[in-house]
Amino acid sequence: MADKKRSIFEEVETAQKPAAAPGGIAKGSRAGARGAIRIWLMALFALVVVMIAVGGLTRLTDSGLSITEWAPLSGAVPPLSQADWQAEFDAYKQIPEYIEQNAGMSMAEFQFIYWWEWGHRQLGRVIGLVWALGFVGFLVAGKIPAGWTGRLLLLGALGGLQGAIGWWMVHSGLQEGMLDVASYRLATHLGLAFAILGLIAWYVFLLGRSEAELMQARRLADPKLFSLSTGLMHFTFLQILLGALVAGIDAGRAFPTWPLMGSGFFPPDPFQLTPIWRNFFEDAGLVQFIHRMSGYLLFIFAIVVWRRGQGAGNGATRFAFNAVFAAISVQMLIGIATVLYSAPWQIAIVHQLVAVLVFVLILRARYLSRYPLPQSLRGA
Repeated sequence: MADKKRSIFEEVETAQKPAAAPGGIAKGSRAGARGAIRIWLMALFALVVVMIAVGGLTRLTDSGLSITEWAPLSGAVPPLSQADWQAEFDAYKQIPEYIEQNAGMSMAEFQFIYWWEWGHRQLGRVIGLVWALGFVGFLVAGKIPAGWTGRLLLLGALGGLQGAIGWWMVHSGLQEGMLDVASYRLATHLGLAFAILGLIAWYVFLLGRSEAELMQARRLADPKLFSLSTGLMHFTFLQILLGALVAGIDAGRAFPTWPLMGSGFFPPDPFQLTPIWRNFFEDAGLVQFIHRMSGYLLFIFAIVVWRRGQGAGNGATRFAFNAVFAAISVQMLIGIATVLYSAPWQIAIVHQLVAVLVFVLILRARYLSRYPLPQSLRGA
């Protein structure tokens, strides 16, 4: 008997199941792999955030130079005997920080700063192990989606580079005449941490939807808003680097006044060091002044981007830019409080963590301007 004619509005079900994708992995299996990889990356993201916080506290407690050698493997084992502790303490006594700043420190005081630095390095090893186990596991199982192997491998390579830069930073503080690590090396170390964090966040966003969904969403992208949010991301990253320069020389404690710096708009005698370029890294007044001025410009640019974001046709995108502007506003107020109270560690670490929040929210808004979420006509 011939089939009855169907209405053009009638849904048609097919009895046939979709064929497996090439390589023996079904389409649904690939989707499952994206979800599992996303969870793994979210765990890495959380660990990196904790790493940034622990790194900040290590700096704020002046603990970063307590371990005077780089031993990626053997360094995972802390001192286990009194003799081991004494050997570590004797090595610390040879560096300028102890001789000129901490002479007479007790063993208990040394152990306090040692555990901070050891914990910081140990957390780095844990992050490397979590990345390695996840990457190798997904690779061997053939679960990495097409085009993602290089991206995930890049995260591991950057993590290894971060460890090397960490030692390059610490090594600068062990040299004659140095009481702290070089501020520009600290900025490099923190900058790479934020770059790794940003890549992980972007990958998590992308893996939240299938490739087909992303391609469809991109047709509704707002190129101008995406470009502006990219500029805001870069500007914020620069401000984070400038903040690291401030932290590296304790410049946040130099002028506990706002909006003026002392009794004037400019810091007094900003170019006393020679050669002149050293002032941009080592003069506390000038470094803090640059960080302040950059912060004002960033806030103004954030207003411009936020205003443009209000014209987005997608409600979720508009909300994302509202969140960005709110976070930047809060961060500016925390920055002012940090200056007025001479950068106590409690406020300083909050300032650093809110910087993480601001950076990730900008990435989220940037992502939604390129890949808007689906919405009903009523939500437009």
